Amino acid sequence: MRRFLPLLLVCLLAAGVTAAACARSARWWIAAGPLLAAACLGGWDLLQRRRPVLRNHPLVGRLRYPAERVRAPSRSEDARDPFGADRDGGEYLVPSLRPVEPAEEPPVVRVGGPDCSQPYDMALLNVSAMSFGALSSRAVLALNRGAALGRFAQDTGEGGLSEHHLRGGGDLVWEIGSGYFGCRDAEGGFDAREFADKAALPEVKCVSLKLSQGSAPGMGGVLPAVKVSAEIARERKVPVGETVVSPPLHRMFSTPRELVLFLARLRELAGGKPTGFKLCVGSRREFLAVCAAMVAEGLTPDFVVVDGSEGGTGAGPAGFAGRLGMPLTQGLITVHNALVGVGLRDRVRIGASGRVATGADIVTRLAQGADYTNAARAMMRAVGCVGALRCHTGTCPAGVATQDPLRARALHVADQARQVRRYQRETVRDAVRIMAAMGVREPAGLTPGHLVRRTGPGAVRSYAELYEWLAPGELLAGPPESWEADWKAADPDAFG
Repeated sequence: MRRFLPLLLVCLLAAGVTAAACARSARWWIAAGPLLAAACLGGWDLLQRRRPVLRNHPLVGRLRYPAERVRAPSRSEDARDPFGADRDGGEYLVPSLRPVEPAEEPPVVRVGGPDCSQPYDMALLNVSAMSFGALSSRAVLALNRGAALGRFAQDTGEGGLSEHHLRGGGDLVWEIGSGYFGCRDAEGGFDAREFADKAALPEVKCVSLKLSQGSAPGMGGVLPAVKVSAEIARERKVPVGETVVSPPLHRMFSTPRELVLFLARLRELAGGKPTGFKLCVGSRREFLAVCAAMVAEGLTPDFVVVDGSEGGTGAGPAGFAGRLGMPLTQGLITVHNALVGVGLRDRVRIGASGRVATGADIVTRLAQGADYTNAARAMMRAVGCVGALRCHTGTCPAGVATQDPLRARALHVADQARQVRRYQRETVRDAVRIMAAMGVREPAGLTPGHLVRRTGPGAVRSYAELYEWLAPGELLAGPPESWEADWKAADPDAFG
């Protein structure tokens, strides 16, 4: 209520001055008029549903909107760039002199290898991992309803499978972290029975095992104490009001071979639904060890989500982001090449997660080796985030990244869900139009040659020339010199 105190004072003052004006002199209306107008405007701010910041900060929140009116417009169905782009052309996609008509329906990617009995058709752009806890219940629900409206998927994040993920009817990728929230036993380990029960829910389409994330590779997730409400504590089976830190290591495996076998077990427990893992790539040798384990066991995940070191999180240490792990471009190319080199790329789909916001971003990642993309930051913007950078404090002014019910109430779920759907639809539509301009109708038609980088004055090279691209099975048949040492050192029974 303290946030509304200035408005209440204005209302009381306006009422008092208005009463005095009526009783004494018309000159009092000079003071009463503006105050009464301000009180009415503040009341409207509290009642309107389109702008969460105004609902949380009536009158004061309006100070940010004049600047919005003079900046570049937000995305809409009729978005245009009348003055062109402000990029310097350091990297660009290659258009064709023989473009094609855009596909009428947005392409989807079939996720599910030979050991998967319930494959899933993944959209080109989906909601990246953001848990209930990091986000408010209303933000989670709005994202889920947006996913249901637009027929794309929402990654639950590692915080568990909450009722807010299930209420909206959207497709879910259930993420399991090292804390095993949502399928956690009394000792903090993995509860197979609880996992199987929840994985059987029709809303759960895929299961993703989180090994690491781009903003904090090498450490578990962190949920600050201020955000650990009673509901969050029940969901995660942790104490109320205490910081929740996931272990940096998984208990269920300690070698690449054990990882591959655990993934196969998860898929079996999930009734054959697509199962994979997410990581921020650090060492090429370590990922090759996982690939060697796949070859040795004859088992593969159905997908791998690659997170870039440039990713963000409200709980990541300041010294981690952008400094540990491979950037998304290098990580994607490494994972793609490794899977191609061991002859397993056709069995494993690759998702790209990190700073994906536009149609051009999607096409760029597809050309670099991904099959589909996930977005977190852009989806947060679509649901109402204003970039206040208070995600870790619980005081998000838009009600997105908070567990304060008074702040969260500012989000109107139905309106924000439509915003999420519109953003995803128009961004994918842009990607399809860009591919058509490049002479490509399907993502499979994109190659590294479609992406070019300027390497110096008057010099450009395509990604096909900039990077080494392995042939199917090349590592098994005889690795090139540049890969030989890492491949020989890749041990399916040891990380590092």
